[in-house]
Amino acid sequence: MADTTTTKAEGLLDEAKGKVKDGIGGLTGDTATQAEGKFDQLSGMAQQEFSDLYDEGETKLEAATAFVQDRPLISVVIATVVGMIVGGLLFGRKSS
Repeated sequence: MADTTTTKAEGLLDEAKGKVKDGIGGLTGDTATQAEGKFDQLSGMAQQEFSDLYDEGETKLEAATAFVQDRPLISVVIATVVGMIVGGLLFGRKSS
């Protein structure tokens, strides 16, 4: 895995990119772009948090397990948002 400073910087960039997408989606009324922006924001935040936990001696599975154990609320939020996005993409919105 990349250096933790690089990983944090990438996470910060993803978070900023997500904020821009979220804002553009909100202005244009494009809910897909807005959802993608929110996902990018959460992904960036998780990447930053995950880089703090990652140790070069750990496997990715051990690092992921440690992340979930140390930050269960963030893990639940990430899983919920990913589930909502995947559900929205698979099933879409039903028109009335």
